[in-house]
Amino acid sequence: MKVLLILGLLLLSVTIQGKVYERCELARILKRLGMDGYYGISLANWMCLAKWESDYNTEATNYNPGDESTDYGIFQINSRYWCNNGKTPGAVDACGISCSALLQDDITEAVTCAKRVVRDPQGIRAWVAWRNHCQDRDLAEYVSGCGV
Repeated sequence: MKVLLILGLLLLSVTIQGKVYERCELARILKRLGMDGYYGISLANWMCLAKWESDYNTEATNYNPGDESTDYGIFQINSRYWCNNGKTPGAVDACGISCSALLQDDITEAVTCAKRVVRDPQGIRAWVAWRNHCQDRDLAEYVSGCGV
């Protein structure tokens, strides 16, 4: 019985964590998915954004009690404007996807939605973490040594 309990707890912890990408692994994937230069935004900017929003974790979530929205996934895309979680009052769902799709290890849908976000007038400035940690800074360290 103890073995089953321990095994269950181990499986649960693996499920909750999601995929945490290594820096260069994520850089190569984002480049392959067309993020380098998308809407004039360098790969280093996307990498900095992902580092500060989720620490490269696909299953990161953050609840915002003020507007009852939640940020989802590697880019922390918000349920108020971009995805549908079925709970956020007055949600827009501009990406036309379920918020749970943003938590997948395969980040293709998260990338598609992030591209949609930056096509809005705010662009990459829609992300507070980018404004606070990446804007007007040397971001070379985020792609250094990755061969991208």
